[in-house]
Amino acid sequence: MQKRLIIDHQQLVLILKRLCQQLIENHGSFDNSVILGLQPRGVFFADRIVKQLSTLLGKEVSLGYLDSTFHRDDFRRRDLPIQANTTNVPFLVEGKNVILVDDVLFTGRSVRAAMDAMIAFGRPNKVELLILIDRKYSRELPIEADYVGRVVNTLPSEKVLADWSDKQDGEDQIWLISKELD
Repeated sequence: MQKRLIIDHQQLVLILKRLCQQLIENHGSFDNSVILGLQPRGVFFADRIVKQLSTLLGKEVSLGYLDSTFHRDDFRRRDLPIQANTTNVPFLVEGKNVILVDDVLFTGRSVRAAMDAMIAFGRPNKVELLILIDRKYSRELPIEADYVGRVVNTLPSEKVLADWSDKQDGEDQIWLISKELD
């Protein structure tokens, strides 16, 4: 297995700042906008986005965590049941501008499932998608991100791994993992 660093901590800091500036440009003071981090890995990225936005805006930004396990189209096709994650949406999305946040956009199936799960919390005014890594040439559904950290051309055999530090000011890194061919 080969592991190649595609975004180091310093690059990630710059990407976060850029994405937050784009969000502020489009959503202003976030009076009618909320952020939903997609479980399991999108919540780490959403936490960092909200922390940066709150600092820039000088106020709290509404954040929730959304699990779409039971809305997945492959839920009943697996040999072992999928373990669900926590959903914590402490607000209604009715009439709000919702920004779904995930770390990697691959086939688009997770985002489709998340949109189905989100409807349980109301009908939003608008839904946007913010992702850190857009894996091009792999979409199975017509889903496109509104905000993209970086576009990465990948092969189906490759995997993008977001290595989020548990520490508040730790070194987050994004890796591209390739299986070695025999």
